[in-house]
Amino acid sequence: MSDPVMAADGHSYERSAIERWLATKSTSPMTGEALVQSFLAPNHTLRRQIRDALCKN
Repeated sequence: MSDPVMAADGHSYERSAIERWLATKSTSPMTGEALVQSFLAPNHTLRRQIRDALCKN
């Protein structure tokens, strides 16, 4: 995961994957519930954790 974002459902996704999903659907891929908004917020904490884990290995 190189560009994690958080969606309105509170779950984090790879930006390109969730953008493809939202291009044809208006539901959460995790819960199946309707997403009232398609705003995607960068998940800087997760990005940092992934980067740190990759640097250790």
